[in-house]
Amino acid sequence: MKILTTASVAAITLAFAAEAMATEWNVSVWGKRRAFTEHIEKMAEIVAEESSGEFTMAISYGGLSNNRENLDGISIGAFEMAQFCAGYHRDKNRAITVLELPFLGVETLEQEVAVANAVYGHPAVAEEMAQWNARILMTSPMPQYNIVGTGEPRDTVEEFDGMRVRATGGIGSVFESVGAVPTSVTATEAYNSMESGVVDSVAFAQHAHLSFGTIDIADWWTENLNPGTVNCPVVVNTDAYEALSDEHRAILDAAVEASIDHYLTNYAELLEGWETTLSEKGVEKVTVAPEEIAKMRENAGPIHEAWIEEATSNGLPGQELYDLTVQAVSDNAPSN
Repeated sequence: MKILTTASVAAITLAFAAEAMATEWNVSVWGKRRAFTEHIEKMAEIVAEESSGEFTMAISYGGLSNNRENLDGISIGAFEMAQFCAGYHRDKNRAITVLELPFLGVETLEQEVAVANAVYGHPAVAEEMAQWNARILMTSPMPQYNIVGTGEPRDTVEEFDGMRVRATGGIGSVFESVGAVPTSVTATEAYNSMESGVVDSVAFAQHAHLSFGTIDIADWWTENLNPGTVNCPVVVNTDAYEALSDEHRAILDAAVEASIDHYLTNYAELLEGWETTLSEKGVEKVTVAPEEIAKMRENAGPIHEAWIEEATSNGLPGQELYDLTVQAVSDNAPSN
């Protein structure tokens, strides 16, 4: 009969304690690993390293939920972290849709991060997310959207009339204001929609045109339309966040800045190769005349006003959120 020594008992106890302390979070995203998810991938690396492997993240690309249901999954604790885009379910996250209004004037990804963080910090945003048992951890900054299309290039407001475009949020609204027909099919559905002719064009940031293949079947791309972008936060389940040990929670919070920095660096590298990509794929670069962009920008004003009115009618401080956004854009302009 083998007798356990005090030392061996201590070792076994320590091993069980270490196993009990280990935490693995499931993270729900979609598509495939790309520039849009690099901050999440980096965060997983950081928390694992800083916790000596005691806190890890299992990132699933579509295996846990579809992109329109990630916030619902977070609310019931189906997974601990997820990424979603506000335009996929505007009624569930009305407050942050202010960031999706067209022609806000954001020029850089760094500015996009600062503006998003300013809005995320408003109590109304936290309260709305709390309804879904969610807490915003960080944003997923994207450059201004531009469209790829099939057939003859469209570079005037007149030619946008009747164009079927995959566009969500405020971008969809401003295209609709000039006669286009927006549809909010998800990113993963965009390629098939374009290939089958359900839409003539798709509005995306550069990484998404690459990742979802729309650039592969495009004939042209607008280089300077820049009507706006979408807002896609990364959220955590509040119960899971609060259940973390103080050490692991501190590691997670501290990892945000480094993860965003990595994202920005990676995206800058992607943009450096964009011109080559267009050339290799035979996609014509279309420059929209300033006067045509001005016509679309004129229509942004009523869309902004309508957003404030609707938000206010839904019990949100619409004017306050809008003013905060506009001020944050100004305060964080590259020229400052």
